[in-house]
Amino acid sequence: MLDLLAAVGPAAILERTSSTTQVQHVVQLSLAPAFLLAAIGAVMNVMTNRLIWVANKIEKIMAADARGEAGRQKRELPALEKRRTLAQRAVMLSTAAALTISVVIALLFVSAFVEARLGTLIAATWILTMGLLMAGLASFLLETRTAARRNRERMRERDGD
Repeated sequence: MLDLLAAVGPAAILERTSSTTQVQHVVQLSLAPAFLLAAIGAVMNVMTNRLIWVANKIEKIMAADARGEAGRQKRELPALEKRRTLAQRAVMLSTAAALTISVVIALLFVSAFVEARLGTLIAATWILTMGLLMAGLASFLLETRTAARRNRERMRERDGD
């Protein structure tokens, strides 16, 4: 990519970027990916809050166990560990999606001002972004299902007591 920019030269880049209309067009093209980036950030906020809650719950149970006060709470640990793993995976995949959508935005701008055709690279990066986002959302779905399943199990245990 940098080789392309170096080959074109600063004067050619300045001439191509001097067109306000062309810059406006690129900004318009980058709006959809920018909104997707904002949406990914909002979803990641929810995922991160759940991850923090699960990690804190695990730490509290472990501390209570170290004091010999955990009792029945220790039965929660396997489900909590599974939830933590799924939430971490969801956050990591969503972060990777945010990174790749940022690359898409950068490539859109670069492609407008260099002669090299970058459409295939942009499309491939967009597809990669969607794949990462879907995988992150799938992990988040599994985390919430695990939480709901464990909650139903707790309710049955309580009703059985």
